Amino acid sequence: MIRPVAGLLVAAVTLALPAVLDDSALAVYILLGLAAMVTVGVSLLMGYAGQVSLGQGAFYAIGAYTAALLSLHGVPPLAGLVAAPVAAAVSALLIGVPLLRLRGHHLAFATLAVQLILLSLAGQLEITGGDIGLQAIPQFAAGSFEAGSAAAYAYMTWAGLALVMLVTRNVIDSRPGRALRALATSETAAASSGIPVGRYKLVVFALSAAFAGLAGGIYCFYTGYVAPGSFPVLISIQYIVMAVVGGLGTIWGAVVGAAAITLLVQGLNSLAAVPGMPSYAAGVLSYAVYALVLILVVLFLPRGLLPALSRKAAAVKPLDVRKPGR
Repeated sequence: MIRPVAGLLVAAVTLALPAVLDDSALAVYILLGLAAMVTVGVSLLMGYAGQVSLGQGAFYAIGAYTAALLSLHGVPPLAGLVAAPVAAAVSALLIGVPLLRLRGHHLAFATLAVQLILLSLAGQLEITGGDIGLQAIPQFAAGSFEAGSAAAYAYMTWAGLALVMLVTRNVIDSRPGRALRALATSETAAASSGIPVGRYKLVVFALSAAFAGLAGGIYCFYTGYVAPGSFPVLISIQYIVMAVVGGLGTIWGAVVGAAAITLLVQGLNSLAAVPGMPSYAAGVLSYAVYALVLILVVLFLPRGLLPALSRKAAAVKPLDVRKPGR
């Protein structure tokens, strides 16, 4: 009974916030939802499939550039948005065939290299606008609907997040989801049980990339501008931190982690903007705080914020109000 009520309460608050937030707060709200969308994929990939990726920012960029390029060349924005996750997933399938033969930190470094290569290419190719990027991207529109306000993009973002969470929940509760959990525990044991380990790893890698691509598609229409600088290496590290802080292998943990880190980043940006702070303060503070947060979480909350809060809530028992002797 508690979970449905909590779900309805969260949904009501989510729908009500765009109507009361100003444009500055709405920007944070939209970025939070986009980060949560990517982090759900990271949590699925790392928490259930046991695969580490430091390149989710690359698929975020692929989705954004795909939607932007199609829209700028006359393709309807809705088609561009649909193409964004498809392009990211196809890219992940092509990249994943050789990369997923690697494990652990080797896979992490390889996916990080993919993002570095992608950013280098995007900064040099004429079709992507080089370092200047793509500008004047049309507003998102579908039929008679046109997203002409930040509130409209907020609803789009959180509708996309709801879709991502629904797909993830269905995957986890399915037979392949149980196979993924076995794979994360031991690839050797999973293979000996008849699970096609390579195929499952590739599919979940592509699915997490599709989530990032969808977020990137929404991002490009919201900002109207994409460039290599929009997708720094730090953004991929940020998604990992969000997933770990919220709780790997939990859907709502990804949302909690994204909310916590996004708000923390906004606070750090405000601190870095204080007069007298050097220009590099934002980057230095971000890296330092990410490292500190990871250390604290690993030491004191190894399963993440949401699992820790859930355990504490479950440990609280109702008081026994029966009369003595009964």
